[in-house]
Amino acid sequence: MLRDKNLVPLSHQHHDALFLCVRIERAHAAGDFDVPVWQSEVRHKFEESICEHFQAEEKFLFPEAARYPELQTVVRDLLREHDTLRGYFSRAVAGTLDAEALLSFAEKLSEHIRKEERELFEGCQQVMPAEQLARVGAELDQALKHRPDACSVPSPETRLRPQKKK
Repeated sequence: MLRDKNLVPLSHQHHDALFLCVRIERAHAAGDFDVPVWQSEVRHKFEESICEHFQAEEKFLFPEAARYPELQTVVRDLLREHDTLRGYFSRAVAGTLDAEALLSFAEKLSEHIRKEERELFEGCQQVMPAEQLARVGAELDQALKHRPDACSVPSPETRLRPQKKK
């Protein structure tokens, strides 16, 4: 199903966050994984966009979606996941994530985004009247209008480097 235009700004931000997850996983797999640099990247992404993204979803989208019985369970799950992810972000700020925790973070964030896209957004598009989606979209647009929604260019420290030949 095509994404409703009122949910596209959130989907763009999801794309950016998924890009971060892929970069973390690839850097780890390549054996070129500087934990402090990645913690800084995670902290920066949270401060740059994810914090306000979560707040906008929780203030505008989730309450509207929770009006529909068929979406209440997924909204509850997503709220719990926001709390879990905030815990990872707090640990990144404190500098207490290790390589395994960073990989776990990337996995959990990726799963969370896919759940929002596949279950919540699809469900909203099926049950919400166009006027309600438009109202939610306008509120989200206003809340997120000053946040970036395009993929960030990786920093030199977190860009994958070619592996050294042995």
